[in-house]
Amino acid sequence: MHQPDMQKVDALVGRLIGDVGAAVSGALVVLGDDVGLFKAMADGKPVTSTELSEKTGIRERYLREWLSALAAADYLHYDERKDRFSLTPEQAMVFSDEDSPAFFAGAFQVVQALWADEPKVAEAFRTGKGLGWHEHSNCLFRGTERFFRTGYNNNLVADWIPALNGMEARPKAGAKVADIGCGHGASTILMAQAYPASKFYGFDYHMPSIERARAAAKEAGVDDRVTFQQASASSFPADSYDLIAMFDCLHDMGDPVGAGKHVRESLSADGTWMIVEPFAHDCLKDNLNPVGRVYYGASTMICTPASMSQEVGLALGAQAGESKLRKVALDAGFKHFHRATETPFNMVFEVRA
Repeated sequence: MHQPDMQKVDALVGRLIGDVGAAVSGALVVLGDDVGLFKAMADGKPVTSTELSEKTGIRERYLREWLSALAAADYLHYDERKDRFSLTPEQAMVFSDEDSPAFFAGAFQVVQALWADEPKVAEAFRTGKGLGWHEHSNCLFRGTERFFRTGYNNNLVADWIPALNGMEARPKAGAKVADIGCGHGASTILMAQAYPASKFYGFDYHMPSIERARAAAKEAGVDDRVTFQQASASSFPADSYDLIAMFDCLHDMGDPVGAGKHVRESLSADGTWMIVEPFAHDCLKDNLNPVGRVYYGASTMICTPASMSQEVGLALGAQAGESKLRKVALDAGFKHFHRATETPFNMVFEVRA
């Protein structure tokens, strides 16, 4: 074995310091989000730790440390002349405004679940068994909904549905739409708000998520046209849907081909299956980048074990790429598959019989 190059060791340690700092800051983001500190600072007014304590009721000494840590991370702005902390408009978009196109706090809840559930994943590694979605910590379910909702808010109605050939007019006029693997229902509710003439049906095998989705639909005022029901991707009611959507969930399924066959049987004659998946190239080398780093990591801890906990256990992974996804659709009996549009984080595919 060759002797290590100490300059390369130093460079690696330097990167690791940054990574450890990011991991620690992530926990502090979850903490600040949990106790309402970002929302308390959302107006951008500079505050001392004492002033923030008076505003939130949280003890000043805790706040002094939290503020200092996030200023060191450059997640907060610190004015040394006035000894005050504030959220810049950009930081407020990321940490306090859940409807902004850049809201990111939910992503750290997902990361929280990775750490919390590491012992469970380690056991899956040792035994070769899977780890079901329902077996993860609750922060994963809430974090996933909040993280992915940002992309759906920005793209689903504005770009993704219009990119499907001839589809946009149908939900405007009145269509029947199924959202498979709907989770907390963010995507379903967003479509229902945009297309009041249509009926929407959200299905997920995880009953606690269905219960949360029902409550969210009522809060949003769309429960008159949205129905949430517990069902798997291969057992949801077949009812001649005009559009069946799967958002960032096909790769989690143990038998995506079987799910695709059920989709084909459940669509109207001219219906469309919309598959939204994490952005990925077909070759590993092309995914070795910051986005791929996040997706491969999440896939290791969440997506691959989820698929391996089910029948077949195909384990596509969150970086399956277009070729593998096309094969799933064709093996399910569909004839037409093409990429309708994409973002830096997602690929959107239009699939037809």
